[in-house]
Amino acid sequence: MNLQDTLYNWLSIRKVSQERADDKAAIETFEFFDLMLREDHHVSDIDIVIDPPMYIVHYTIEGEKQKTQFPIELIDSLFESIHAEPKYN
Repeated sequence: MNLQDTLYNWLSIRKVSQERADDKAAIETFEFFDLMLREDHHVSDIDIVIDPPMYIVHYTIEGEKQKTQFPIELIDSLFESIHAEPKYN
């Protein structure tokens, strides 16, 4: 999985795991993507800034500071879908 896709999945499931602290599957999935970022892509020093309409993710790879951004609406859509589904609540 490329870095952009991994960051997108990591950020999306991070939102879910933070909002649903008792959701073991969400926490485990977040940990999986977190490990993938760190081991496969060598990402460290992750910092997230919310600057509507975007999430801005700052991170370091092998000493080089980088950033990428995602629309808030896109990242939050996973949490909103889960939250709206009665069988998950």
